[in-house]
Amino acid sequence: MRDGTNSFAELTAAAKRLRDVYLCRHGETDYNAEARLQGQRDIPLNDRGREQAKRNGAMLRERLGDDVGAYRFVASPLGRAVETMQILRREIGLAPDDFAIDARLKELSFGDWEGSTLKEIKLRDPDGHRARKADKWNFRTPGETGESYADLVCRIRPVIDDTEPKTILVAHGGIARAVLNAVCGLAEDEAATIGIPQDRVLAFENGCPIWI
Repeated sequence: MRDGTNSFAELTAAAKRLRDVYLCRHGETDYNAEARLQGQRDIPLNDRGREQAKRNGAMLRERLGDDVGAYRFVASPLGRAVETMQILRREIGLAPDDFAIDARLKELSFGDWEGSTLKEIKLRDPDGHRARKADKWNFRTPGETGESYADLVCRIRPVIDDTEPKTILVAHGGIARAVLNAVCGLAEDEAATIGIPQDRVLAFENGCPIWI
């Protein structure tokens, strides 16, 4: 998937339904900067993350113009996504707190691994580290809340079904990976490793996924 292009030979039926939908990852946090598995820990944005959110808000304001008022706004309940949405809406020129929350948009849970870097996990749990490396998509992290990306796809399918045209979502990198797999048919191994930028927005314009 390249900037401004659709690399999928054939759009799925779900992708064709997602008209004028924009998915924005939250801005950077200190955990992101330190390459720590963040998961569902409620880590706030850092200054760079706030600037990234401003950039995305300004881009959407310029791209959508006066029509932006007709859009529905929905965010993950985690603080970094909520703050990103507030900044984004402020940049657009809308009331910052007038949006919906959907708990199903929470990030993938990394269970007992949350807060650690992969380097730390490799030392503490070498077997688990090897298993994840062998099959990142289907590996479920240890702990009561641990999820795999395959689990995450099951969690967000109803969200996809509920999403109507003209919606702006603010969520997480894992959610974007799950959407690219479930909606666009991106192969599991590619969806598990593809970069999900925090200073770009994944747009479904006429169903075609592009980074803007």
